Amino acid sequence: MTNYAEKKEPVLTAMQVQEIIPNRFPISFVDRVDEIIPGEKVVARKNVTINEEYFVGHFPGNPVMPGVLQVETMAQVGSIPLLSQPDFKNKIAYLAGLDEVKFRKNIVPGDVLEVTVEIVKLKNAWVSVKVRYVMSMEKCVRKL
Repeated sequence: MTNYAEKKEPVLTAMQVQEIIPNRFPISFVDRVDEIIPGEKVVARKNVTINEEYFVGHFPGNPVMPGVLQVETMAQVGSIPLLSQPDFKNKIAYLAGLDEVKFRKNIVPGDVLEVTVEIVKLKNAWVSVKVRYVMSMEKCVRKL
């Protein structure tokens, strides 16, 4: 996991990410990109705050980030190395399937998630990716 004290400036800010992917508030889950190799790899960050709307109902008195939104976070990060390529500019990437996803830890307000996505296979417009999703040096999700 990245040592955040050493990282001063993002490679892409949240606003710059919005120039690449179509997601907007309240369903925009990429706060910054720390590393990107278009068409190959991206390392991005999601800061989980108590202000997230879903915490109102999930769960009162015990806020936990829903698994489906963790998957959405991975999907958004996963679309960045693809949509940052000229051939895919202004396109939309859709999540078509998941393999071997296992949630290992609850994600709660105050957590900083680091999502690393590597493109494993690109055929026509179909992409297979490998995801590493960590929080505080702990692996949270197995793979996408």
